Amino acid sequence: MILTTTETISGKELKTLGLVRGSTIQSKNIGKDITQGFKTLVGGELKAYTEMMNEARALATKRMVEDAEQMGADAVVCMRYASAAVMQGAAEVIAYGTAVKFK
Repeated sequence: MILTTTETISGKELKTLGLVRGSTIQSKNIGKDITQGFKTLVGGELKAYTEMMNEARALATKRMVEDAEQMGADAVVCMRYASAAVMQGAAEVIAYGTAVKFK
């Protein structure tokens, strides 16, 4: 499965199949929330949250690819990520794009 942020794939003629997406809501346990809260006092990277968001993006991407495969897609173009806080310490990540088939 080809994933790209561009509208086209060089050398390929595309047939649009439709919107595909995958999402997840992730949170860290209360212990991680407390330690990361202390980290905000001194500054620096919040590694536990960076790790959480990387895992969330990977899972959302996997679910988007599965959605595209069910449509018979060869690729996803115009792929994007979006995220939003759902509650304190929890975030939703969505991966979305346009499923296409090669002509």
